[in-house]
Amino acid sequence: MTRASDESFAAQRRRMVEHDLAGRGIRDQAVLTAMGTVPRERFVPADQQHAAYDDCALPIGYGQTISQPYMVAFMVEKLHIQPDNVVLEVGAGSGYQAAVMSRMCRHVYAVEIVEPLAESARRTLAALGYDNVTIVCGDGTLGYPPSAPYDRIIVAAAAPTIPQPLIDQLAEGGRMVIPVGDRSIQRCQVCTKRDGKLQVSDSIGCVFVPLVGEHGWR
Repeated sequence: MTRASDESFAAQRRRMVEHDLAGRGIRDQAVLTAMGTVPRERFVPADQQHAAYDDCALPIGYGQTISQPYMVAFMVEKLHIQPDNVVLEVGAGSGYQAAVMSRMCRHVYAVEIVEPLAESARRTLAALGYDNVTIVCGDGTLGYPPSAPYDRIIVAAAAPTIPQPLIDQLAEGGRMVIPVGDRSIQRCQVCTKRDGKLQVSDSIGCVFVPLVGEHGWR
């Protein structure tokens, strides 16, 4: 990329943070700073870079999308990420949301079921020097047991119900944010684990691609 294009993207990034995020009620300064730092244009296909900072989801291939910036900010804000947290992300996609969270926590483990997307995310994150993200190719509905328990879990695909393995791998006192519903529309659920059980509250409506796997959609 040329210096001119870098400066243009930086200006678009600032506008996104000020107008689409802070302007719509995102208040967590760590979220705003992270999303003002991570170059979203690097996580979308070349033919979508012109729209990288539009407040909408964009196709990234294989029937998958990179989520709308506001939805990324909303869900990450609801996680209440702390600097020492270890986070599990289900549905890594292009790696953008993992990159954002990596600026806020100790380590992100991100599971992606589509192997070419997982490999592309690894390359992009490595090129940007984001060395506290581990991309795993596999069934995200099974979580990632080797590094459990997790302080925070975020799911970037629509689940019919909350997968039990994710409940099991969430640390006591931990938080999970997950879209739950049918294939066409969901509610974003915010969950806290207390005494081994989830306390669940609904928040905004949303639309995500289906969560595919053993404990998701077949």
